[in-house]
Amino acid sequence: MLIRKAHPKDHDAIWAIIEPVIRAGETCALPRDWSRSNALDFWFGAPHQVFVVEIEGEILGSYYLMPNQKGGGDHIANCGYMTAQGASGRGIATAMCQHSLDLATSQGFYAMQFNLVISTNAQAIHIWQKLGFETLARLPKVFRHPSLGLVDALIMYRKL
Repeated sequence: MLIRKAHPKDHDAIWAIIEPVIRAGETCALPRDWSRSNALDFWFGAPHQVFVVEIEGEILGSYYLMPNQKGGGDHIANCGYMTAQGASGRGIATAMCQHSLDLATSQGFYAMQFNLVISTNAQAIHIWQKLGFETLARLPKVFRHPSLGLVDALIMYRKL
């Protein structure tokens, strides 16, 4: 498994990962009707640092790292992660999160915070907890799940 900085040549592979996730609308708060251009502009938008996971030459995951806030809050990191459909259970999300924690530490961030972890995304919550994140708050009914209706979201945090 190789994790490297993303390049423009990776756009097709990253779109192939992002599109089914945003269309499903179950695990991230991005518009379900976004075009390829909208999604990639967001994913690669400043101040995102974008990375991909390759296994045997195939890109199976991507994440971005950024400051959680501007100004006085820019010492806290934030990330977004997506794994290719069919690649679940191969350690990709764990590897991306560990890579992002190491990178954020090396860049001098104090902590990492996830602002909106959908409470029905049990697999992600399990991984984040395994990597030392704690739940700071549960926000009631803040996410509109396409099949479950209004569900809670978590704010998760880990000091680096």
